[in-house]
Amino acid sequence: MRRDVFQAVADPTRRAILGLLALGAMTPNAIAEHFDSARQTVSKHIQILTECGAVQPQKTGREIYYHVNPDKMKEIDLWLENFRKLWEGRFDQLDEVLKNL
Repeated sequence: MRRDVFQAVADPTRRAILGLLALGAMTPNAIAEHFDSARQTVSKHIQILTECGAVQPQKTGREIYYHVNPDKMKEIDLWLENFRKLWEGRFDQLDEVLKNL
């Protein structure tokens, strides 16, 4: 089953994992050390992020390192762009009101 990236980032733990991986590639054990959850739970979160393409595994020797997939994160950025424009427009309007006060 291929998951949707929006479904994946809806969970706060998965967002935290993405935040860690944004700093650099990590093994599942290194990721799990940052959470109070069981390693199996963290592995399930990593699996979901992998299924949607948000992270990519890279095998190096006996270890698997996970990296953030910036192309998949771009999907989220493109979706947010409309909201960003909306809020920037509203802040510009607020700036004008404040200037006139």
